[in-house]
Amino acid sequence: MKRTIEAWREWLSTNEVTDEILAELLTDTRQGVRQLGKRYQMQQEKEKAEQERLNRMWKYEKQFWQNGQVLIAGVDEAGRGPLAGPVVAAAVILPQDFDVTGLNDSKQVTATDRDILRKRIEQTAIGVGVGIVDVAFIDQYNILQATYQAMRIAISQLPEKPDQLLLDAVKLPKVPIPQQSLIKGDSLSHSIAAASIIAKTTRDKWMMDIHKHYPQYGFDQHMGYGVPAHLEMLKKYGPSPIHRRSFSPVRAVLGESS
Repeated sequence: MKRTIEAWREWLSTNEVTDEILAELLTDTRQGVRQLGKRYQMQQEKEKAEQERLNRMWKYEKQFWQNGQVLIAGVDEAGRGPLAGPVVAAAVILPQDFDVTGLNDSKQVTATDRDILRKRIEQTAIGVGVGIVDVAFIDQYNILQATYQAMRIAISQLPEKPDQLLLDAVKLPKVPIPQQSLIKGDSLSHSIAAASIIAKTTRDKWMMDIHKHYPQYGFDQHMGYGVPAHLEMLKKYGPSPIHRRSFSPVRAVLGESS
């Protein structure tokens, strides 16, 4: 007697599907059973692709580990583009057995999953360092120099000196540690991705807290980025103390040329 569609659905949730069973599902005369087989097949292909992605993201770390460089620090930043708030950098050293499930560039991860990943990183990383550079420094020295400074602070906060740095698309001056810059590094290296998660969640929390002091700007919604709603409030209320006066949209509100 053939299994009903519901029986197949329940069976699939608790049993391993062999190639023979999958072939049986895909060739069943009932459309509903064939659809179950196709969904299962697509899910397996998705999981395989995700595992391959996660494996690829160990590529650079493994090369250094094989050369005896044990402490690999990924470094990344959050907040170069916003019109308000600090720039935040993080440096993270992961153990070789770190559970990378779901780890990705912070922009590709939901806020809920970022919080889950942050807790896992903080609990199991060999080291986590954070650097926060304020608006005064940004306005005085420019955002690139502020980013460099935040990264240097983050590295200095690590409990151990790294053997090697992996950075997302920057070459960091004034740091006597070997480093490699990777374009779109937060999607190529787990260490950089972990740093991007820490930097993003740290900065978002900072902006959520400061929102309580300046609620009229909606920082809790846009984190200081120049979205239309933010620009509208900026024009209505003028810059707050945490706005970057060296940035063109803020200068325009102040009546200054770029």
